[in-house]
Amino acid sequence: MKRLFSNVINLTLVLIVGLALGGCTVSNAAMRTSSPWSPIDLDTEANPLDVDFVDDKNGFLVGTDRLILETNDGGITWKERNLDIPSEGNFRLISIDFKGEEGWIAGQPGLILHTFDGGKNWTRLDLGNKLPGDPYLITTIGSDVAELATTAGAIYKTIDGGTNWEAIVLDTSGSGGIRELRRTKNGSYISVSSLGNFFSVRRPEQETWSPHQRASSKRVQSVGEQPNGELWMLSRGAEIRFNADPDDIDSWSKPIIPIVNGYNYQDLAWDPSNSIWAAGGNGTLLVSNDDGKTWEQDPVGDSVPTNFIRILFVDDLNSVNSKGFVFGERGNLLRWQG
Repeated sequence: MKRLFSNVINLTLVLIVGLALGGCTVSNAAMRTSSPWSPIDLDTEANPLDVDFVDDKNGFLVGTDRLILETNDGGITWKERNLDIPSEGNFRLISIDFKGEEGWIAGQPGLILHTFDGGKNWTRLDLGNKLPGDPYLITTIGSDVAELATTAGAIYKTIDGGTNWEAIVLDTSGSGGIRELRRTKNGSYISVSSLGNFFSVRRPEQETWSPHQRASSKRVQSVGEQPNGELWMLSRGAEIRFNADPDDIDSWSKPIIPIVNGYNYQDLAWDPSNSIWAAGGNGTLLVSNDDGKTWEQDPVGDSVPTNFIRILFVDDLNSVNSKGFVFGERGNLLRWQG
């Protein structure tokens, strides 16, 4: 009788779990035997947040606690670089972008730096005190031309090297304040609201944000662009979704849950061979070689005691080897070896 009662309880639990995961694709991601990533010792407790290169060898990495590092060997080794930043205040350097020798750094609170000579010299620009929100993302468009997006969802453009900034988004209310913001290859912007309850898109010709509902009741972690121009979404509960209909931005696939380990995914990226990488808490680093149908765990990621917060593959710089990085907390960085 006790055994029968126990079997009934177990069956009930199975049914409950089945209902909870209804409509989800859950895979049991096995551990790979090798990895294309190698750990880099940055010798810092700060969090790396962004990286970009002037050319194949020379680049800069920025992060929290005023972190700025320079490399002259393509990202294999990094050394500290001192900039003329006020000693008071704990600056968070959040975004860096180069186009040839010209580059920009955006930091919080209210910091913009500009270089014309590949980072040898930097000039600090005064944004005043009327900027809504703090700088979040800066993009080098061309000579003396850049776009700056803020934590309030405001977007500005300069065509004179930062002397003047013109608002190109007139109403920021549609962004909902942001927890994350990305710029696509065609100049569109995608933001996730501060509470993760919706995401918004701003096309190059639009002066306002266009809000869109999340795919489920679970809060949105991140939304980005696939190589084909369609979108992907990461939600709480370690759920991954892709656009189901290329003509409908609000049409989403069923959620994919590669592993259930209690940690959310923070970023998704495609490597040069078109494999998909997902990064998250507690060393979670996963790869799919079949468009998200099946997944494997990366052994190097699993061995690093950190939360991974971003994956970035740098655009082609006529480099022999592609450049890619996984950013972790407390100075942890993985470098792509291919």
